[in-house]
Amino acid sequence: MTDFDVLRTRLASRSARVGVIGMGYVGLPIALSVVNAGFEICGFDTDPSKPEALKRGESYISYIPDRAVAEANATGRFSATSNYDELEDTDVMLVCVPTPLTRHREPDMRFIESSCHQIARRLRPGQMIILESTTYPGTTEELVRPILEGSGLKSGKDFLLAFSPEREDPGNKEHGLGEIPKVVGADDETARKLATQFYEQFVPGTVQVSNSRTAETVKLVENIFRAVNIALANELKVVCDSMSVDIWEVIEAAKTKPFGFMPFYPGPGLGGHCIPIDPFYLTWKAREYDLHTRFIELAGEVNAAMPRYVVEKLMAALSDRFGIGLRGTPVLVVGVAYKGNVDDTRGSASFKIISLLEERGAEVSYFDRLVPVLTPLRDYPDFVGRESIAWSAQTLRAFKAALILTDHDGTDYETLLREVPLVVDTRNATASLGQLAADVVKA
Repeated sequence: MTDFDVLRTRLASRSARVGVIGMGYVGLPIALSVVNAGFEICGFDTDPSKPEALKRGESYISYIPDRAVAEANATGRFSATSNYDELEDTDVMLVCVPTPLTRHREPDMRFIESSCHQIARRLRPGQMIILESTTYPGTTEELVRPILEGSGLKSGKDFLLAFSPEREDPGNKEHGLGEIPKVVGADDETARKLATQFYEQFVPGTVQVSNSRTAETVKLVENIFRAVNIALANELKVVCDSMSVDIWEVIEAAKTKPFGFMPFYPGPGLGGHCIPIDPFYLTWKAREYDLHTRFIELAGEVNAAMPRYVVEKLMAALSDRFGIGLRGTPVLVVGVAYKGNVDDTRGSASFKIISLLEERGAEVSYFDRLVPVLTPLRDYPDFVGRESIAWSAQTLRAFKAALILTDHDGTDYETLLREVPLVVDTRNATASLGQLAADVVKA
């Protein structure tokens, strides 16, 4: 019996030990799903506070309850650590680390490279490594495999290597990990089959593609599709506004057509770790082939212009209604998470908007019930430590204007509209308030 036959048997009996590298917004949900499927799992993270919190049964992600972590601990099959030596005892390793852009909008592969070097130092025959981090086509083949083969072991002969892109939508209650098929690609048939066998233990189905490069491209295309269509919605918003047409009303009516239309909604700018970043991975890789992704880059320009558009709408409204500018004006930003009902601030357009407001002299505070304190931000280090205001009618009266940038459920917009003279709504969050929202400015 070969090492791979042993792995196949252990996967079938769910006796394989699984390691997840990166216990963030992608890694933790996967880890919990794998535990619930009956596997033993060890989560790894370089931030020691995460394993410590998990050992205490505490979640650090707003939409994952403490109960889910405590239940995983109670199985006796879940552990977390910052000690990578425990990688040696795993049969399957999932790499779920961040893949940001550099300041020059090029792929930052430091986290993948570091994780792969950690694996290579401990790699043994019969293990399977699956990269889940979103990245450019060719990463698994051109970057990951050479690092792992630096151990002296060979992919396809001694260990297996596959790519299966994460498809997490943080906070989505309709489509969780257990409802989303997994795309699986690998450069040899054994790796593809065993990776598929593994995922089919805890996802509703798999979609096998011919190689890792194809699987890497699938994820980019999914997010490019969203980025381009959001850009279209944002551009239409600007056009409709100039004609005194409510783009939100237009979209609601258009989506009643049962074919040929899919609703996408405008906003204050893109946010999160995927949609603002992933399109540029393909743009960067395309240059290697002397190609220019003009459509993708144009969408990026449109979306990147939205924070400035929102600030200009606020400035115009202040001037029209009160004859004042931003300098010295107290402004409340409602929401700093990149989207509603999550505590994730990565890439949030709110920070660009706050920066633009303060450059123009506004006195800015923020409220976000899911983000009580701002933690380290790579592009906005001066914001770290700022605290959310307490929400009350009395507190709100101190502001001349408010910008709704994130639409968390449960926010008391009625009190906001009653107490703040000017409200600019970028999410159509106040639409249900009828006449009370008549004076709301949409942006």
